[in-house]
Amino acid sequence: MRKKVLVCGASGFLGNHVFSELSGHPDLEVKGTFLTNRYNRIDPNDRRLIKADLTCKETVKSLISEEWDIIVQMAANSSGAKDIVERPYIHITDNVIMNALLFQTAHDHHVNHVIFPSCTVMYPNSDRLLKETDIDLNLGFYPKYFGGAWMKVYCEKLCEFYSRLGHTRYTIIRHSNIYGPNDRFDPERSHVCGANINRVMRARDNDKIVVWGEGTETRDFLFVDDLVDFIRLVIARQDYSFDIFNVGYGISFTVKEWIEKIIRRSGKSLTIEFDSAKPTIYTRISLDISKARNKFGWTAKVSPDIGLSKTISWFLANILNRPC
Repeated sequence: MRKKVLVCGASGFLGNHVFSELSGHPDLEVKGTFLTNRYNRIDPNDRRLIKADLTCKETVKSLISEEWDIIVQMAANSSGAKDIVERPYIHITDNVIMNALLFQTAHDHHVNHVIFPSCTVMYPNSDRLLKETDIDLNLGFYPKYFGGAWMKVYCEKLCEFYSRLGHTRYTIIRHSNIYGPNDRFDPERSHVCGANINRVMRARDNDKIVVWGEGTETRDFLFVDDLVDFIRLVIARQDYSFDIFNVGYGISFTVKEWIEKIIRRSGKSLTIEFDSAKPTIYTRISLDISKARNKFGWTAKVSPDIGLSKTISWFLANILNRPC
């Protein structure tokens, strides 16, 4: 019998990749939810897709009344550094509400397994690889992540709480910066990789591009297919009531190094000017992925050069409408 999987947030960057990949597995019956289709990633007439406002209690109750084996909760209100710095509250209320409603309703209806992608905002800055246990709630968080970090910790604790009640098992994924085809490339809303691919690919040869921040900020970048691969393994091999896994490339790059990689892949000669007055988030986080490797045999398979080449090719074909 096929497992019934609900992917919440199937029109988002991550959710759409998860929905598309899992839909291709014959042992899974997959449906997804969406609220908006801002980036035209889905066909809203697809019968596998359900329009749903996950902040509405009655909508969530109606949605989860069907008997799901697995819920992959990819729905979230998210954006880039500009909003995190200037309007951090937009990432709090709706995300807390939708997760609280989904987790309680999953418990009420005895859903077997919930997969929840958290993130790494609760980790301290460090020059060493960080394990899942390397957080100290008494020390607080990076100031610009204060609200978002506590929101994620609260949602993780909700997962642990419901797992202890015995009906539903939970997998928490603390993933690094994800990039790939169909990402957001809007400089006002996208993350660092999408925003800077957009800047580089729209620049003319020998131009100067202006990049937000100082360029010394450090990020762990993971190609989206590797995240989806981890979720597929979790669905196939999960055997615990609750656990947390780091999922990242395991090697970090400064923003300057990453943009230089993008420029090399573009074939252009560009000068970078960093604007420290623009919104930026100075963090240094590198993930220790040994737990995911030991438990599931998972490691990232897509190198940064290959991942960037695939992402840039998609951007050229689908955003700039140019052949690769």
